[in-house]
Amino acid sequence: MRKFVALVLGLAFVAVGAASPDRPTASYFEAGKVDAAFAKGMPLLENGQYKIHASRRDKPGMAEVHVRDTDIIHVLEGSALFVVGGKVVEGKPTATDEIRGATIQDGTEYRLAKGDVFVVPNGTPHWFKEVNGTLLYYVVKVTS
Repeated sequence: MRKFVALVLGLAFVAVGAASPDRPTASYFEAGKVDAAFAKGMPLLENGQYKIHASRRDKPGMAEVHVRDTDIIHVLEGSALFVVGGKVVEGKPTATDEIRGATIQDGTEYRLAKGDVFVVPNGTPHWFKEVNGTLLYYVVKVTS
């Protein structure tokens, strides 16, 4: 897991280039901080170009659409039934560039398990329909 986290953090840094007044500087998260973030399910870093989340689920969530963020999801532990595409039922804006709804109609179901990586392009409905046990997943959100 730590090798993957270091790789993704390194890629995020390369993607934005060297530090400047408009660009973030390199960031380091020691293992204890990463473990604590996964224990609660919380962001490690967020800025205007990308977000890095140590995500945790113990139950299904709401259907979501991120208007500007592409989600790159890596499952570290557990499994879930993940629905992508289709149409969000009863969708409502919950924040700037974020829509949430009850379910997804006519989406494609995928069984996600440890080691899987899934990329959800911005504007694409997605939903954790079922969660089996505790699901830990690392998410990099790239903002367009």
